[in-house]
Amino acid sequence: MGFEVDVRHTSGSVDGQPPSTPTSTYIQLAGWTKVVLFIRALLSKPASALGLIIFVVFLFLALFGPFLAPYGVNEQIAADAGQPPSAKHWFGTDNLGRDVFSRVVLGAREILSLAGFGTAIAVLFGTTIGLASGYIGGWFDEILMRIFDGLLAMPLLLLALLLLGTLGPSKSSVLLVIIIVYTPIVSRVVRSVVLSVRQRGFIEAARLRGENLPYLLFREILPSVLPALAVEAALRFSYAIFLVASLGFLGVGVQPPSPDWGLMVREARNNVNQMPWAMYYPAAAIAVIVIGVNLLADGIKRVLLESK
Repeated sequence: MGFEVDVRHTSGSVDGQPPSTPTSTYIQLAGWTKVVLFIRALLSKPASALGLIIFVVFLFLALFGPFLAPYGVNEQIAADAGQPPSAKHWFGTDNLGRDVFSRVVLGAREILSLAGFGTAIAVLFGTTIGLASGYIGGWFDEILMRIFDGLLAMPLLLLALLLLGTLGPSKSSVLLVIIIVYTPIVSRVVRSVVLSVRQRGFIEAARLRGENLPYLLFREILPSVLPALAVEAALRFSYAIFLVASLGFLGVGVQPPSPDWGLMVREARNNVNQMPWAMYYPAAAIAVIVIGVNLLADGIKRVLLESK
């Protein structure tokens, strides 16, 4: 399925004369048209459509959760402690009388913001490093890749635990861990694409024109990297969500009384036989959003491949 849209930087009149008015509006509309067509292509596939819907729902919860939650994030109602799901408490309450539905809804902002910001910064750093490393090559590339090899030689969760053992458990530490863990992976993906395009004719032409290094990297090479980068960013985001939840469950990530879903599972595990709902709902939220983002990432990859 193709969805190419012709976006031109200049447009002439019928007889080939230069236009009398700027074309920025046309370019903007053409760009939005490509976005709309891309979303339509995603929605045409059941799996990616489901992933997109799941992501939008959780994004809505993250943005508007405070207006949707019937109770405060740490509001305790002692008389309702340990209550099963009901009309009053849709997901029941935990052992402290806190409304599980409210905490799950408000936890969406907690976990998605950490994972989202961490992934965005990791993608930014990884892209910049990968572009420079792949294009410059030589000792610069060799040193960076050996450093990244050392970081990636150990399991990512173990690396995260070692970093948090040094930094201490906090939101800022978790954010820094996501950046450190995923920057090398993104950088390697970008570098591999750069190595495949850096000798192409359009790069050589820009080099002969005397363009500087930032122009070559970000104006000439980056557009060729974007398709692979879009897929990688979506995958890293889903893994970051799972990493944040895992660190919370292990007790080394976000600390109480945060409504982090992994932390909620940790706090409820000792009462799972008496109050299983207090653990199942946050665990289900983790599973659903991770699966949804993975489906979306796979859909993005398929649409981009079909558009070539």
